[in-house]
Amino acid sequence: MKILLERQSSKPIYLQIRDRISRLIKSGALQSGDRLPSIRCLAESLQVNKLTIIEAYNVLEADGVVCARQGAGYFVSNTSVPCANLKSTFAPTQNVIIPEQGGSCFFDMYTAAVHAQSQPGMINFSLGFSHPPKDIDLIARRALRQAPDSLFQYDFPQGQLTLRRQIAQMLIQQGMEVSADNLIITNGSEQGLSLVLQYYIQPGDWVIVETPTYFGAIAILEKLRAKIIGIPMTAEGMNLELLEQYLKSHRPKLIYTISTLHNPTGITTTQAHRQHLLKLAEKYECPILEDNAYEGLCFESVPAPIKALDKQDFVTYISTFSKTLMPGLRVGYMVVTGKHYQAILEQKLLHDLHTSSISQAIVSEYLASGHLRRHLNQLRAEYIQTRNIMLQALERYFPEEARWTVPNGGLFLWVQLPDNIPTKTIRIEALSQSVLVACSSVFFPDKQGYPTMRLSYCLTPEEIEKGISILGKLLKKHLYKGCERMSRYHQTLVHSI
Repeated sequence: MKILLERQSSKPIYLQIRDRISRLIKSGALQSGDRLPSIRCLAESLQVNKLTIIEAYNVLEADGVVCARQGAGYFVSNTSVPCANLKSTFAPTQNVIIPEQGGSCFFDMYTAAVHAQSQPGMINFSLGFSHPPKDIDLIARRALRQAPDSLFQYDFPQGQLTLRRQIAQMLIQQGMEVSADNLIITNGSEQGLSLVLQYYIQPGDWVIVETPTYFGAIAILEKLRAKIIGIPMTAEGMNLELLEQYLKSHRPKLIYTISTLHNPTGITTTQAHRQHLLKLAEKYECPILEDNAYEGLCFESVPAPIKALDKQDFVTYISTFSKTLMPGLRVGYMVVTGKHYQAILEQKLLHDLHTSSISQAIVSEYLASGHLRRHLNQLRAEYIQTRNIMLQALERYFPEEARWTVPNGGLFLWVQLPDNIPTKTIRIEALSQSVLVACSSVFFPDKQGYPTMRLSYCLTPEEIEKGISILGKLLKKHLYKGCERMSRYHQTLVHSI
């Protein structure tokens, strides 16, 4: 491998090596599965220290373009699976939903999905959790060894200072102006969501949500007896024209939005959409709750969060490590600026005093190890393949009337089905064949909305192929049932003549 190095350049040698190998991969000169030169051979040919090559290969591995195989060396990753169509066909009707009464089934949905995890042979499309890092057990033991006494004492409600500083550095890289003093560590983003909604909303208040939206948010709002206004999603995000109409007419107390890798559609909004949304919120003096739980799983760069544009403390931002490290750790965080911080912090204290010190220490130690970037890139490289595998399977097995999103990251895609599809019946029939799906009703206020499925692609290729095949057969059976009856009727007429 020929690599020309500029030894007088200010750019480190290891990054020059990384850049050259990356270009060879992108140009096709190096193909998926090709073996890179050994560390010793490349060091000798370039006349550099072996540690320089190791550093270059480590960065390439963190970028997700190469992978190490124990005892065999470094190989070009299988970065993509061919897919027939990467263009989203999502085009829902633009109907605003204002439910008359609540009807959340969050408890049933969540417990069924968790129960499915322990069922042998169950293909669980309903929940999406990344598999934990391979070295998390070593990290956990190291965290416990370093501060065994303090971890079993009471702690501050805002969370451990070291962890808050680490998260602040992460968020600064995303474009936010934030410090540890703006952060509160929560029991997952679910608690952050609950704290913010309880802070801003009183019974009878109007709240804007996207439709569809995260069913956990709907459940909390219904529990608070809020009045929900569901603004429909377009292929670009929340319909901002309809949003302004209802901001003007109903004067809601809060806008709840998922700007990056929206749950359940997987849509990521543009910079222009985010700026327009914030401008409307400021114009009508309506705070925003930005819930970006999947921010770390983007396949490509995305615009800075809405919170990064916020200069007037209109936006509260929440996120979590549940989707990227381990859901069982229950470590999330929220960015709260201005006068709202102290009140929400006191509310957190009344909820649970503080988030588990042990869980915080494990996350902090993992961030300190420097392994997070590599872990996220490995997840992205894996999920872009499984997403493409699912898209291929949808094209093979689902009826042509179905439409779906093509998310640029995350764990889910959203399938829009014909209006006459009985999704509840299909869900029951699929479950009898060991396939669990999350269907439309749970993602809409008062279970209104069009027929859909949210499908998680953080499964094995074999599970995806088998599960989508089963769902496709069920969908076609119900969609074309009338056509088959009509066909048999015509055949009977022909034979009788």
